[in-house]
Amino acid sequence: MVPWELVLSFALGLILLYLIGWLLLIPMRFLWRMMAGGLLGGGLLWIVSQFGFLFGYSVSVNPFTALTAGLLGVPGVALVIALSLLL
Repeated sequence: MVPWELVLSFALGLILLYLIGWLLLIPMRFLWRMMAGGLLGGGLLWIVSQFGFLFGYSVSVNPFTALTAGLLGVPGVALVIALSLLL
């Protein structure tokens, strides 16, 4: 016969393990989404800086533009392009 305290402790441990895993999974999804957006934004910034001369346009790659493209992804690259066209 298994004591009910042991069963209750086991169930509580499983519930706590599930909650901790769920709480850790949400930031990991956000982190993966930010990394994917950053890689896509950085790649687009590199493509624009490499092939922009065909259209008479160039983007200077500096820490500010790289940070903007990395954090915002594709909209960040569009922002960098729009700001460089305006300035």
